[in-house]
Amino acid sequence: MAAAVPQPTLRDEVPRNWGFTDEQLATHPHAFRDDLLAGKTCLVSGGGSGIGRAMAYFFARLGAEVMICGRREERLRETADGIQRHLGREIGVRAMTIRDPAQVDALMDETFDRYGNVDLLVNNGGGQFPQPAIDYSVKGWHAVIDTNLNGTWWMMQAAARRWRDRGVPGSIVNIVANVWRGMPQVAHTCAARAGVIYLSKSIAIEWAPLGIRVNCVSPGSIATEGLNVYPPGAAERFGDANPLRQLGDAYDIAQSVLHVGAPVTGKFITGEVLVVDGGNQLWGDVWPGNIPEWFKVPNR
Repeated sequence: MAAAVPQPTLRDEVPRNWGFTDEQLATHPHAFRDDLLAGKTCLVSGGGSGIGRAMAYFFARLGAEVMICGRREERLRETADGIQRHLGREIGVRAMTIRDPAQVDALMDETFDRYGNVDLLVNNGGGQFPQPAIDYSVKGWHAVIDTNLNGTWWMMQAAARRWRDRGVPGSIVNIVANVWRGMPQVAHTCAARAGVIYLSKSIAIEWAPLGIRVNCVSPGSIATEGLNVYPPGAAERFGDANPLRQLGDAYDIAQSVLHVGAPVTGKFITGEVLVVDGGNQLWGDVWPGNIPEWFKVPNR
């Protein structure tokens, strides 16, 4: 009898050009009914790339009307064109910055006017850069806090006010990060994401009488095109920073967002943080830059 051939692991299968292609986003297996979101509208920030792009495809595949926003119009158009080409669906796009409350209001006005409502808001937009915290400039600190914390808040408040004024329920899912053991080299985003988590828990209580649910999803290391900016070997190292010793993919996060965000599966979930990280919150260290010499513990 022939010897068994070892099955490849995710680290063997994922090409150096990380992330799903448009064709893969349009066909990747999922666990939900294809018309689950028919008649619903989803607004996704940061929809031009990575996890946000995957969510745009996923929600469109399930029948939703989709609006995406982000700073780079060409990336948003690429997502919209791909969805039109592969799914035959038209989605809305708006280039803007969530840092500016006036631009957030304009986005909400356009989305509510065009689709009549927003059933699910996903705050996925954000960004950070690896650097020792002692070296942050004032501009660099404000850039991360204004986007990841303040921008998320402006989006939440603008949507909630419109739901309140229309007397309709709503659902918000905020994409955060694993802040539980600290995030060395990206302390600014750790501060911002922790703020979003406890902001979400607070207003999940305040807004419950309005029928507004607020939850968070906290991804671990996910194989998207964002890994392409790291030097050779760095992305593979991220996959070793959890007990499963693998990277997640964008559909792991998209399906988790829908689980807590959709009324069918999440109607009794609010103020929660769903961690999707292969166990990194329990074990494993992620160093977005290089591991400092101090922390290179010799093997015993």
